[in-house]
Amino acid sequence: MDRTIEISSFPKIDLHSEDESFAMQTKVENEADGLYSIHFNIKANKAVSPKPIHLRFKLPALKVKGVWRCGDIHDKRLRYDWELDHHRSRISVDAPVLCVFGHSDENVVSIACSDVINLIEMNILLREEDCFLYCHIIFFSEPHPAIEHYKAKVRVDVRNIQFFKAVQEVSNWWASFENLKPCTVPAIAKAPLYSTWYNYHQNLQEDSLIEECKTAKKLGFDLIIIDDGWQTMDTNRGYDFTGDWQPDRFPNIKDFVEKIHQTGMQLGLWFSVPFCGKHSKSYQQFKGKFLTENHRWAPVFDPRYSEVRKYLIEIYTKAVAYWNVDALKLDFIDDFKVYPETDLTKADGRDYANVNEAVDRLLMDAMKSLKTIKPNLAIEFRQRYVGPALRKYGNMFRAFDCPNDPVSNRIRITDVKLLCGETAVHSDMIIWHKEEVVEIAALQLVNAIFGVPQISVLLNKIKTPHLKMVEHFINYWKNNATVFMNGQFEAFAPLSNYTYLKSTTKQKAIYAVYEDVLVSVNTSQAEIDILNGKTSTSIILKIAEDTPNYKISTFNCVGELVTEQTKQLHKGFQYFEVPVSGLIKMKKI
Repeated sequence: MDRTIEISSFPKIDLHSEDESFAMQTKVENEADGLYSIHFNIKANKAVSPKPIHLRFKLPALKVKGVWRCGDIHDKRLRYDWELDHHRSRISVDAPVLCVFGHSDENVVSIACSDVINLIEMNILLREEDCFLYCHIIFFSEPHPAIEHYKAKVRVDVRNIQFFKAVQEVSNWWASFENLKPCTVPAIAKAPLYSTWYNYHQNLQEDSLIEECKTAKKLGFDLIIIDDGWQTMDTNRGYDFTGDWQPDRFPNIKDFVEKIHQTGMQLGLWFSVPFCGKHSKSYQQFKGKFLTENHRWAPVFDPRYSEVRKYLIEIYTKAVAYWNVDALKLDFIDDFKVYPETDLTKADGRDYANVNEAVDRLLMDAMKSLKTIKPNLAIEFRQRYVGPALRKYGNMFRAFDCPNDPVSNRIRITDVKLLCGETAVHSDMIIWHKEEVVEIAALQLVNAIFGVPQISVLLNKIKTPHLKMVEHFINYWKNNATVFMNGQFEAFAPLSNYTYLKSTTKQKAIYAVYEDVLVSVNTSQAEIDILNGKTSTSIILKIAEDTPNYKISTFNCVGELVTEQTKQLHKGFQYFEVPVSGLIKMKKI
């Protein structure tokens, strides 16, 4: 932290670099009232590997409460310039956007960068000496191949709009770039799914899985993802045997896939894309073509080699074309990165010097081949690789692992959902202890309700009330999928882990309440549902004006009707008793 550098107030921009090889230029363009674009350009006389370039400006810290950053989970507090905790993004990690929000959840300032491929470091930090917000973007903070020129845009939004709208509009901004058009989302990517990971781990059993699928289909699930273990008989939870991707545990995998299809379920397979275990045949085949061999789990393929990309793509196309799988879970994409020993040149037969660009090429070629075989193939990426560049390839983004943690699941789903537009956002796989009471187990689903539900419990071994509860919520989600997937999504109180959430269409509004807070309800929709995602039974609504009569029905966590009444809602506060993990349905009559 260098306090001797003069930082000007926006819209003046300060640039700083220790490298004089490049001529640097910025231009501020006023896009709309409170919305600006900073055009950043550099140029050199010959190709040079650029050193870090810092773009800075400052704004007064007025009405500031916290900072929204995708991936921060429980920590959306304001940060200070002595912390030096930069937000880092690249093609396979998060997204280059920050949003400072105020005490009414309003946007104070949002900044975003158009370069979603290369590593971008950014932050908005408070300086205690003057109580200003110091906005800071660093280009080329990691070693970068030699270039002659580079350009990017920085979007600055200081409009007084709700923070979630500011973030959503950044997502739309990225999607407006021709090279960042999101892929279409097939129906299967929007389907509740059953995952094998938490309930089986690597101990997969064919007969058991077929029986689980029969039950899952009856409960409303449409897809099973066979996670780690199908490719190896090893059960040590490691990655020493990744890379060959032969179905060791399911030698007749094509027949197994067909048996799953006969249950009515579609099937996806898991792949840890970058890893090439030292016990695999491919490790010897690709020796010398790794980004690193010092990863804690396994050597990492170098996608800058065309033969590496070709090999990986053939693995996935074989699974789709010959085994007839319907989805691919492509995992650990974020481990494609620059390591200390990575040589950033095209030497030794590489056709790319830039790792991030090579990852983009790998995914581009893979999806082109796969979609030719099966256009409606579902592709799952997991948080942190949920940024705008990966929306070109993945059509389902899953919250990062948070087993038996409903609050983290809710936060992760919300953060990703704000960031990725119409791409299907999935919950992490839902689990609970076998002795958990049904109302508390149901909180897992209520907290995940605004994402596509994934579940990973042994359905044929859970208790009857829990089975009924799962069926109730899965069918409720499917019956309201249009609201959850296509409605206007709104999130409230990010610094308090989102105390309630809301999604609306012209016809219906769905709220989920997670703390004992007042919920402001707009009664313009003909139908209003309110889910109780907490252990208290009190729901207090704030109504803006008197309404016509509603038929009001209350249900418990297994879908049983508890109370029913006809009532006019008057302006002011309305109190309701709702069972834990229960539901109010209100319909105008």
